[in-house]
Amino acid sequence: MSCMPVPAQPFQAEPLPGYDPHAGMLHSVIASELREMREMLERLAEVLVADEQFAHDHIEQLQSFDYLIQHTDECANLLERIAGGEDSLSAINHVRLAEVQERLRDALSMNESFGGKWHGFDSE
Repeated sequence: MSCMPVPAQPFQAEPLPGYDPHAGMLHSVIASELREMREMLERLAEVLVADEQFAHDHIEQLQSFDYLIQHTDECANLLERIAGGEDSLSAINHVRLAEVQERLRDALSMNESFGGKWHGFDSE
């Protein structure tokens, strides 16, 4: 049996280029933050809708709360799927808001077109 000397300094493994060992946890924590924001939006919407006159006068604007709540949920679910190991493209397939799914796909395709750097959504 041969013995190899133990190095004085332990070998420090470097992460693979493009790999972030903290990304999964960060995605998970951000998903939790989004869920907290969703709950706050729901509580605020409940307070506003409780005033019947206000709700009647602003019904269209109040519908934005529903969209924001759904959007927040979809983003949180997406981040949790990615944190759980699902690849981005597959995770995007589960997004139920079509316009959000389309923007996410566009962002990934732009990322490839611009040499790996996403340049943001166009403001419409």
